[in-house]
Amino acid sequence: MGGSVGQRAFQNARLQRRQKAEVLPLLGHALQLHKMGLLPEAQAAYRQLLQLAPKQFIALHMLGILESDAKNYQQAEILLSRAVAVDPRSADAHMSLGVALNGLRRHEEACASYRKALALRPNHALTLSNLGNASVALDHHDEALRSYDKALVLNPGLAEAHNGRGWALCRQRNYDEAVVSLNRALSIKPDYAAALANRAIALRELQRFDEALADGNRAIALAPDDANGWIARAGVLLQIQQIAKASHDCEKALAIAPDSIQAHLVLGLCLAGLGRVEEALASFDRALDIQPDLQSAISNKIFTLDFMADAGVEQHQQARQLWWERIGAKIASEAAGPHDNSREADRRLVLGYVSSDFNAHSAAFIFKPVLQHHDRAQFEIVCYSCSSKLDATTREFQGIADRWRDASQWTDDRLAAEIRADGVDILIDLSGHTRGNRLSVFARKPAPIQVHGWGHGTGTGLPTIDYLFSDPVAIPSTIRHLFAETVVDLPCFVTLTPLPAGIGRAPTPAIANGFVTFGVFNRISKISDEAAKVWARILERVPGSRLLIKDVALDDQLVRDNLLARFAACGLPVERVDLLGATLRDEHLASFNRVDIALDPFPQNGGVSTWEALQMGVPVVAKLGSSLPSRAAGSILTALGLPDWVADSDAAYIEIATSHAAEIGALDQLRRELPGRINAAAAGNPVSYARAVDEAYRAMWQRYCSSAA
Repeated sequence: MGGSVGQRAFQNARLQRRQKAEVLPLLGHALQLHKMGLLPEAQAAYRQLLQLAPKQFIALHMLGILESDAKNYQQAEILLSRAVAVDPRSADAHMSLGVALNGLRRHEEACASYRKALALRPNHALTLSNLGNASVALDHHDEALRSYDKALVLNPGLAEAHNGRGWALCRQRNYDEAVVSLNRALSIKPDYAAALANRAIALRELQRFDEALADGNRAIALAPDDANGWIARAGVLLQIQQIAKASHDCEKALAIAPDSIQAHLVLGLCLAGLGRVEEALASFDRALDIQPDLQSAISNKIFTLDFMADAGVEQHQQARQLWWERIGAKIASEAAGPHDNSREADRRLVLGYVSSDFNAHSAAFIFKPVLQHHDRAQFEIVCYSCSSKLDATTREFQGIADRWRDASQWTDDRLAAEIRADGVDILIDLSGHTRGNRLSVFARKPAPIQVHGWGHGTGTGLPTIDYLFSDPVAIPSTIRHLFAETVVDLPCFVTLTPLPAGIGRAPTPAIANGFVTFGVFNRISKISDEAAKVWARILERVPGSRLLIKDVALDDQLVRDNLLARFAACGLPVERVDLLGATLRDEHLASFNRVDIALDPFPQNGGVSTWEALQMGVPVVAKLGSSLPSRAAGSILTALGLPDWVADSDAAYIEIATSHAAEIGALDQLRRELPGRINAAAAGNPVSYARAVDEAYRAMWQRYCSSAA
C-alpha cells in the first residue's frame, strides 16, 4: 500500500516538473507577445498554456484582462474569477475582476471586488478610481467623489480619476466643477477621448454648444470605435435641432455598442422629434429592458405617448404610475418627514415655482402671466430655475420673483432642502415629464401642498402631488378618477401672455391673394399621418389653396425632405406646401399674417401655437380626441366661445375647414373680432386668469389648514 502511494507521488512530481518545463517557456512567450502588442497571438498563447495548466494564475489574469479590454466581459469574468480562486491574495486580480463585473453592469459586485483589492493594498490610486466608477453607476455620487479624491491625493496625475470625478459631478448637475475636473484630465492626457466625450455633455448642459460640438468631434476622431463619443455628439446635435445628424450618430453608437442605454435613449428622442412615434417608443423600451428604473427613459416614453393616435388617458396614466412604482416610491420612502409651516388659513403664502423653462421657451409664455398678476399682498413668489439657459425672458422672471434661486446645478436633495428652508407653502411643478423636470424633488414632498400645471398639464402620476390644474374640456369628470392628483378647474388649462407691443395684424390674406392659405405652426413631431391625410383632403376640396408649415426643425434639409415625402405619400402635392424654419418671435408671430385658417394637428394638439394663432386673429380648426393632448385645442377654443370650430371626427374637421374657407368675408370679420373676444374671456385675460389661480391656491391652503383639526 505504502509503495503504491509513494509511486503515485513520484509520478505526480515528474508530471509537475514536465509541465513546469513546458509551461514556463509558453508563459514567457505569451507575455512577450502581450508586451509587443500582438494581442490576438498573446490570447492564443495564453489559451494554449491554460490547456496544459488550467490553474496557471498569470495566464488566467492576463487573458482575463485582454478579454476585458476587448469588452468581452462575460469571458473575462469567468477567467478572472478563476484567477482570484487560485490566488485570493492578489490585489491586482480582484481589481481586474471588478473591471469585468462593472462592464457587465454588476456594479455592486464590482464594488465588492474593488474593496477586496483595497483591503489587500489600501493606497492604490487606480483601484480607488475604479471604485469611484462603479459607485457612479450605482448613483452613489458622494461616495464616488470620496474615492476619486482619495485616488488624486495618492496620484494627482491620474487622468482617469479626474475624468471619473468630472462625470460624477455631471451626474450631480454640478457642471461648472465637472468641466474643471475634465479640463485637468485633458491637461494630463490631451487625447483622452472619454474625457472629451464627458466634457461635451457638461458643456452642452451649460449651453456652450460650439465647444461641446468641438469636443464631440474630437472624441470621435480619436476613438471612432468608442460609442461614447458618438452619443455625446448626438446629444449636442439634438439640442441644437440637427435631429437627422443626431440620429445618424446614435446609429453609429449602437453599431459599436448594441446595448448602450444612452444611445437607445437619445435615438428615441431623435425619432420622437422626427414624428416617428412608434419607433421612438421602441427605443425607450429597449433602454428600459436594460435598465428598468431609468428615469429619463420612462419620462420620455410618457411624453412621447402623447403623440400616439390610439393611446388613451388610461394608458397615459398607467405609464405615469410606472414612473412612481419604479422611481418615485423609493425616493418618497426615504424623504424627510412632516412640515412645520404655520397653519394660519389667511396668512400670506409662499409659492415656489420649479421649472427649467424660465427662458425663451414656449412653456414660459403660458405661465408668465400667472406669475406676473398674482396678488402680491396674498402671495410671495420664489422661482427655482433648473436650467443654465439665461436670456431676456429669464431677466423678466427674475424681476417678477420675490426670491430667485438658481437651482440649475443643485442636486435633488439640495433643492428639496432649500425649498423647506425657504418655507414654501405651495410648490408648483411647471414641467411634468418634459425635459429638465425635477419630479424626483416632488417625490420628496418638500412642501405641504404640491401642484402641477401649465408646463405639461397632463398629470404626473405622483401621489405626492396633490392637485392638477385643468378644465372640464381637457379633463372631463368621467376620467378624473384615473389621475393621481385631484383636478382643479381654471377658466382654461392654459392661458398665454399677451402679444408683444407693436405686432401688426393683417386682414385675411385670401382677400389679396385670391386663394386660401391653411397654416400649421406646430412642431413637426405633432404631424401624424392621420392629420396629414385629412389636410390633403382639405386642400383637394379647396381649389388653389396652399399649406404653410413653420417649425424650427425645418431648417434641417433632411427633415424638410422627409416631411414633404410624407405629404406626397398622402396625396398632397408638394408644390402646394410652403415650409418655414426658425425666426425670432416677432417674425414668427408676423408669419400668421400669411395664414387664413390654422389647422391644429392631432392626436397631439397645439397649445401655445393655438393661442398665438387666435391672438393674431387666425381661427383654428381642431379635432377633439379622447386623451388630454388631443383635447388641448378644443379646450382653448371652447373657453373662448368658439366651440363650432371644434370637430369630433375627421369628416367634421374637413367640413369646418372647407366651409369656412368658402366664406372669406366672415373669416375677415372673425379675424377682426378675435382679439377683443380673447381679452373679454377669463381664459385670455391675464388678470382674470391669475385671480382664478389665486383663489384656487387659497382654497387649497384653507383645506390643508382645516385637515389638521
